[in-house]
Amino acid sequence: MSRKARIILPSIIILLVTVAAVKPPTDRYFEILKNLDIFATLFKEVNSHYVDEINPTTLMKAGIDNMLETLDPYTNYIAADDIEAYRMMTTGEYSGIGAVVERKDGVSTIVMPYEGFAAHEAGLKAGDEIHAINGIPLEGKSQEEVRFLMKGQSNSEITLTIKRFGQDELFDVNVKREKIAVDSVPYAGMVTDDIGYVRLTSFTQNVGRSIGIKVLDLMEEGADKIILDLRGNPGGLLHEAVNVSNVFIEKGRKIVTQKGKVRANDWTYNTLNDPVDSNIPVVVLTDNGSASASEIVSGVMQDYDRGVLIGRKTFGKGLVQIERPLSYDAVVKITTAKYYTPTGRCIQAIDYSNRNEDGSVGKIPDSLKNEFYTLNGRKVYDGGGIDPDVEVEKLEFAPITKSLLKNDHLFYYATEYYYANEDLNPESPDDLRLSDADYEAFKKWLSGRDFDYVTRVEQETKDLIEIAKEEKKYTVLKSYFDSLEKATQHNKERDLETFKEEIVMLLEQEIAGRYFYERGIIESTFGKDPDIQAAITVLNDTAKYRAILNPN
Repeated sequence: MSRKARIILPSIIILLVTVAAVKPPTDRYFEILKNLDIFATLFKEVNSHYVDEINPTTLMKAGIDNMLETLDPYTNYIAADDIEAYRMMTTGEYSGIGAVVERKDGVSTIVMPYEGFAAHEAGLKAGDEIHAINGIPLEGKSQEEVRFLMKGQSNSEITLTIKRFGQDELFDVNVKREKIAVDSVPYAGMVTDDIGYVRLTSFTQNVGRSIGIKVLDLMEEGADKIILDLRGNPGGLLHEAVNVSNVFIEKGRKIVTQKGKVRANDWTYNTLNDPVDSNIPVVVLTDNGSASASEIVSGVMQDYDRGVLIGRKTFGKGLVQIERPLSYDAVVKITTAKYYTPTGRCIQAIDYSNRNEDGSVGKIPDSLKNEFYTLNGRKVYDGGGIDPDVEVEKLEFAPITKSLLKNDHLFYYATEYYYANEDLNPESPDDLRLSDADYEAFKKWLSGRDFDYVTRVEQETKDLIEIAKEEKKYTVLKSYFDSLEKATQHNKERDLETFKEEIVMLLEQEIAGRYFYERGIIESTFGKDPDIQAAITVLNDTAKYRAILNPN
């Protein structure tokens, strides 16, 4: 028996004894003892007699993960090796160089240096390829191996060997690792002369205070209306959802209640401070990626008729997790309660195991929903996320656009554009709008690149042909199918013109990111983002804004 197995089995035996000692021998606890005993015996037999050498840690983790998968998607086991990544998600902090690095064409490539952090200060740019770390070539290394080489203590130095576009020779860049605090509020600025915009990407520690400060700053700049963007925000710390709500909601208001099987897990959270402004008009942007803490804030703003929700239905995660420590520095995250908005709505998807392909909640039958009323008497419902007050159709990209993104053609062209126009000194992303001539240059550049795609109608035609073959009707219908395939076959040149607007929008974002980093990408979308445009329209129409919140 391996050393790891000799450690694990006694631990299981101790657990068996503990369970037996803590609870009386009821049928339920007999079943627990019996199944733990079976598990320990099975593990011992497999470890002793399996034909090949096994890794006890891998086998045990697979068993744990599969066991927890029978519960809900948010009850998870976090091994000691994964704790650092998990803490980074909840705190937004990690030790590194301050850059997003991804594999492109098999090469580790800097996608975005964070402005003001080590990689940026060292002169690294988007598009730089990393070919070695501390003299160790990265060719053939997995992404996990690259991440391991990038890790290190704060203030330790790392040497990156870089290949830059337009330069034949590799060169070394020394970067001092530092503690990186990823800003959960990557942007706050003015979208019009009187409308401020704040993007919140996650609910990390102290983000409520940060939102309050940003809103105050925007008001000093002249904002008398606010857009709070929670799209794609997966959530985070529950108490920070309370603090963010408190920026706009009066002191002493109920924000969220959580209720679970164990009474000790039942809590009601109220606002504790005076708000930054309880009257300023607010629009909250949501989509199917807005989850958990994002839904608390959205639900609160809707329940109190404090702001207008614009976008799409939220994700529908109304479950609360707590961390419990395990042996050997591991952690288990356990769902212990459901949370409820001030009106009493639980927005947890009724069936969280079945979702649409994009992760959104499927349509919940009205018979399964419960009706609630906001402060002004508006009807709202539970079961499957928060519905927006103003729904905006999701922006879906064409197959050709998706192909250009997937093959990184927009990324590589933006890099070449940047180095071909190094003398440009734009004052804002608006100075980087592409002309028709610029787009023609992009199409010419693209003509030598390999990419393809299948449209939905092409795929459905192929599926129809397969069905015809299965049902022995293809021969009879062959001439019809030949005509259909010819009529539906996509044409790259035509599609590049048909979907020019969305391709140009994404290309401008990539180029803006080269000059203005993350804030450039965000600002570049303002004039073309349908959700932001809808928010501006509502906020600029006082009568419409009030009618949405108080239709009676």
